[in-house]
Amino acid sequence: MAKLWRKLNELYGWLVIIFFGFIMLIGIWQCFDNYYIYKHTLDNSVTEYKPRRDSSDEAVYQKSPITDEMVGWLTVDNTNIDYPVMQGQNNSQFLNTDPFGNYSLTGSIFLDSRCSSDFSDDYSVIYGHHMDYGKMFGALDDFLSENYLKSHSTGTLMVGRNGEKTYSLRIFASMRVSAREKTVFDMDNSSIRSFIRDNASVLTEESSSRILALSTCADAESVTRIVVFCYIE
Repeated sequence: MAKLWRKLNELYGWLVIIFFGFIMLIGIWQCFDNYYIYKHTLDNSVTEYKPRRDSSDEAVYQKSPITDEMVGWLTVDNTNIDYPVMQGQNNSQFLNTDPFGNYSLTGSIFLDSRCSSDFSDDYSVIYGHHMDYGKMFGALDDFLSENYLKSHSTGTLMVGRNGEKTYSLRIFASMRVSAREKTVFDMDNSSIRSFIRDNASVLTEESSSRILALSTCADAESVTRIVVFCYIE
């Protein structure tokens, strides 16, 4: 009987070791996975290929490895948002493809495929993944604070692969909204202004200027989106 108990205790000990070892392996894998995603997130080194102008205000053209699907460049002042804007044939193309055409879990910042590539529509939407440390569109949730929005309300939209046109952006509103909300995500611009007025978490002003929406996931497990609205000046 004593031998049986010893064997059972040994078995129990091994089961405990295996269980906690398995838990530790899961933790190590999660740390590695987070590190891998962080290291492979599109960072601000991409600004090397940002369109620029010389002293005569002429566009400086350069050979860029960014694919021909680039339709512009988005900058929000005093944030990490300073990225090329891509546009695919559908809204899945750049979810896991970087601006250089490579597979990437963090994808690209991209314009809704139904919008005009020159941003001439009254209402346009740009999407981006919500990444840690404010990368990609991870900075958008800060705009749910009125004080933050007011102190980070400017930006620039360069339109065209070589920045043929440049517009100032004025951020004026933010909200949490369901990804199923048709007014925001089905390009129903006929009622977008009244929808913002009635549902915004922060609203600082109203104007008749064209509207650009920046959208990202609130978290990985929900259909809630954080949307920041800008006027295209």
